[in-house]
Amino acid sequence: MTKESKVIELEEVAIRFSGDSGDGMQLTGTLFSDATALVGNDFSTFPDYPSEIRAPQGTVGGVSGFQVHFGKNKINTPGDKAHVLVAMNPAAIKANAKFLMPSATIIYDSDSFTEKNFQKAKFATNDPFTELGLIDFTKIGVPITSLTKEALIDSDMDNKAVLRSKNMLALGLVSWIFNRPLEIIEEALAAKFGKNPTVLQSNIDVLHAGYNYGMNMEHETPQYLVPSGEIEKGIYRNISGNQATAWGFIAAAEKAGIELFLGSYPITPATDILHTLSERKDLGVKTFQAEDEIAGICSAIGASYAGALGITTTSGPGLALKSEAIGLAVMAELPLVVVDVQRGGPSTGLPTKTEQSDLMQSLWGRSGESPVVVLAASSPSDCFHYAYMASKIAIERMTPVILLTDGFLGNGSEPWKIPSMADMPPITKRMAVSQETYKPYRRPDNTLAREWAIPGMEGFEHRIGGLEKDENGAVSHVPENHQLMCELRAEKVARCVDFVPNLETKGCTEGDVLIVGWGGTFGHLVSATRDLNLLGKKVGLAHFNYINPLPANTADVFSKYKKIVVCELNLGQFVSYLRYMLPQFKYLQYNKIQGMPFAVEDIKENVLKILED
Repeated sequence: MTKESKVIELEEVAIRFSGDSGDGMQLTGTLFSDATALVGNDFSTFPDYPSEIRAPQGTVGGVSGFQVHFGKNKINTPGDKAHVLVAMNPAAIKANAKFLMPSATIIYDSDSFTEKNFQKAKFATNDPFTELGLIDFTKIGVPITSLTKEALIDSDMDNKAVLRSKNMLALGLVSWIFNRPLEIIEEALAAKFGKNPTVLQSNIDVLHAGYNYGMNMEHETPQYLVPSGEIEKGIYRNISGNQATAWGFIAAAEKAGIELFLGSYPITPATDILHTLSERKDLGVKTFQAEDEIAGICSAIGASYAGALGITTTSGPGLALKSEAIGLAVMAELPLVVVDVQRGGPSTGLPTKTEQSDLMQSLWGRSGESPVVVLAASSPSDCFHYAYMASKIAIERMTPVILLTDGFLGNGSEPWKIPSMADMPPITKRMAVSQETYKPYRRPDNTLAREWAIPGMEGFEHRIGGLEKDENGAVSHVPENHQLMCELRAEKVARCVDFVPNLETKGCTEGDVLIVGWGGTFGHLVSATRDLNLLGKKVGLAHFNYINPLPANTADVFSKYKKIVVCELNLGQFVSYLRYMLPQFKYLQYNKIQGMPFAVEDIKENVLKILED
């Protein structure tokens, strides 16, 4: 007789899928997120890839994970720790033990608990749970490998092909535990494997086998009930930060009425922007996969010179290689957007891990006086907005713009309400209109932005380039002219503050501590601020998306708090910038540089210590 399952009702739950990099954990997590969105839960995801390419199977270094945090109310982070871990081998348990809630549920493939796999994961005993101190946790051993083989016993697939479907067994089981609909998962599988009916059917069969196993379990297994929340009406989809970035550029080019060109070189974790844009030839997008980073950005500069919205994408090492060409775009005063999806550095560093590593490089990592506008997105979905705004600023002010995201945002995903193009702010091109008054570096209004003349426009022939020019475009070595042009280019960027909204604080608008952050740390910082306010602490959050120039009211906001602590995923780049720009304030620091996002609890603990001092 089947025992009745225990039902645990929670307002939010975090679940982590984990296994070898070939076990399909990223696909499993993505499909679960899609099903979660369908039932009306908000969510945030965190794909965690191994840094090693093809690390040995069964080793801790080769573990790949995907965490999804979902709930009834607004979800800002993927969760510090997981309520449920799905582990495909012993190494996955070892790699994730520290990321589990007390008394969490661990679902593991009992077929993988072999002497060989214990040795690969470097366990000293054959009892990983005791060795890791996971005594009071709910442990559910499921013969995932055996059940997958059984579900496909009548198929003509070989053993290796059969085992590729075992992630669907785990997904089916977890879908039963969390009451997720299988229909949306089946639709996604059909879209992915539709051209191979055998693979598609095998995955669907194993998915249902896992779901049915959950219903027919003879041992007691907790089920989790997470109520749906109320969401604003509209059309939503699950979107990653890299996808949102790509679509923001498409929207901006359409709004401006110009072509979109991406010249880029593949680099982790930015490559998906190139992939996404390359699929939209139907929207007139042109993409060029260059042989290196320098060719990528130079092709984008050429496209901007020819009248297109030129985009190039990269990560930290590639941004360094692009530095001279960014200087060229500064000197030529062409609209260009450089996307830097930051990762751990220096050099190759931690290519699959997140870090706020490139702020200083974005601000000052070029020769000479080379100012650019710098923006930073805060969440996967708002990468769309900041890609759009970066394009608007670049086009309307004829200047390069660097947009900073990071691996956490680029790979992570969340629900996104698709906006109407009619609601997007206009983008006005600064096209040259008068042959009589046109000069390449004439600045006709107080924006100091020059006019855009495209080759082929009769009567607007001109010269621009990397050598210093005068207003007429003639090469000039006059010392006073060089100083004047440097000052004008810097002032033009400073006047882009017109686009920057006033800095708004979350939590207390004045008080004892102001938490300051920028970019992809927003979700963790706003969650910590909320929790501290619930404890009665007078804490506010000032989070920055516009880095250069800063919001005009920044000093006024800072003046309303007794202490300021700057939190960032590096050793203090933004706090150093603030000390330079606003030296009248004293800044404390909280830094993390481990290739991982902040933990909300760690931020709270740090701020509580500051409050006690």
